[in-house]
Amino acid sequence: MNLNKNVKIELKPFLRWWGRELAFLIPAKIRQFFHAPHGAIIIRPIGEQFELNYEINGQQEFLKTVARDTSGAETVKNLILNDRFKNALFILRLSHREALSKTLNLPLAAQANVSQVVSYELDRYSPFKADQVYFATRVERIDTEAAQLIVQLLLAPRPLLETLYADCKTLGMSLHYVDVENCPNDLQQLHSTYNLLPAHLQPKIANTPRRIIAGLLTLLAVLSVSSLALPVWLEYQAVEVLQTKIAKIDKDVKAVKTLQADMDALREENQLLINEKIATPNVVAILNEISRLMKDDSWLSYLQYSEGQLQLQGESPTASILLADLEASEYFAKANFASPVTQDKASGMERFQISAEITKPANITAENSDAATTETTAEPTSESNHDTPTETTVEDVNPEASITE
Repeated sequence: MNLNKNVKIELKPFLRWWGRELAFLIPAKIRQFFHAPHGAIIIRPIGEQFELNYEINGQQEFLKTVARDTSGAETVKNLILNDRFKNALFILRLSHREALSKTLNLPLAAQANVSQVVSYELDRYSPFKADQVYFATRVERIDTEAAQLIVQLLLAPRPLLETLYADCKTLGMSLHYVDVENCPNDLQQLHSTYNLLPAHLQPKIANTPRRIIAGLLTLLAVLSVSSLALPVWLEYQAVEVLQTKIAKIDKDVKAVKTLQADMDALREENQLLINEKIATPNVVAILNEISRLMKDDSWLSYLQYSEGQLQLQGESPTASILLADLEASEYFAKANFASPVTQDKASGMERFQISAEITKPANITAENSDAATTETTAEPTSESNHDTPTETTVEDVNPEASITE
C-alpha cells in the first residue's frame, strides 16, 4: 500500500461530527422537536420491476411493485403526492448480486482519509479498477491494540448503477442514497451513512437554508465581536475624554504655578525691602537724635551719612563728652574720633571729627516688624531710600536750627 501521496482533509465530515457532539448536549426532547424522524421509500430492483417499501423508526411497510419504465410513472407520482411521503427520502437498496462488499484492515493512520486511501489501491481489493465502479467505505470498528482500522468496502458496477438511476428518474424519483441490502444504512444515524451514489448524481440541496444559516452565523459572530469590542471602545472613549480634561487642567495648573512663583518672587523682594527698612532708621530720626545730643555750646560744620556710617565735624568745648553721648545713644555704635582733636585758638573750642555706625533701637525694630507682618505690600516712602549717600554740611548752625531743618 502506497501512502506517500497527498491526503486531502475533508471539512464537511469534521463539521458534521462537531455538530453531533454539540447536539449531544441538547436534551433529547428538544432535539426531536427540531429533527423529526426520517422516513424513507426503499427501492429494491427485482428484474424489470421496483419493489417499493416505506421505512420509518426501523419498521418497514410494503407499498407497491412498479415497472421500471414509463408505465409505472403515474403510480409513483400518485404515491409521492401523498402527504405521508412528502418529506421521505428515496433509497435504492441493492442486493448482494448487484453489489460487492469486503472487509479491509487498514492502518490506523488512514482513519482521516479512508476513501482516498482505498481509491488509490482499489484494484488490489477488487477485480475492478476505480473508473469501473462506484464505491463507498464505512468504518466498522477501530482496533487500537493492533493499530488497525476495520473498514467495510462496498462497490457496484457503474453501468448497472447508472441504469438503475436512470430508471428511477424516469419514474420521477430522485435518489438520495444507494446502499447494499446486507449492509443497510440506519435512518436514525444519517450522519454515519455511506452512499454508493456519486456526488454528481445526488440531488442538489437548496442554497437558501444554507444562506440563512450562514447569515445567522455571521450575525452571531458580529454580535459576539461587538459585545467584546464595544465595552473596550467605550472605555477608550472615556479615557480620551478624561485625558483631554486632564490636559486642560494641567495647563491651568501650570499657569497658576507660574503666577504663584511670580507672587513668591515679589513677596521675597518686598520682604527684602521691609527687612532693610526695619534694619536701618530713617534720616529724620538720626538728625533728631544728633540734635538732641548736641549741646547749645556745640555746633556742626559737616555731617555725612552713607551706607550706615556717620561722619561728624564741628566744634565743642568738650569733644570727648559729645563722643561719650554718641556712644551711649541707641542709634550709634563704635563712635570714635576719626582724627586727633585740635584747639581753635580764636574761639578756644575743640575741633573734632567723629565717625560712628548707625544702629536702630530695639523698640523701634520690634514695632516695624509687627507692622510689616500685617502689610501685604510695602508702601514706598521718601525716607526709606538709603542706597544713595546723604551728605549734609552744617556751618554755624546751632542744634535747634538743625532740628528745624
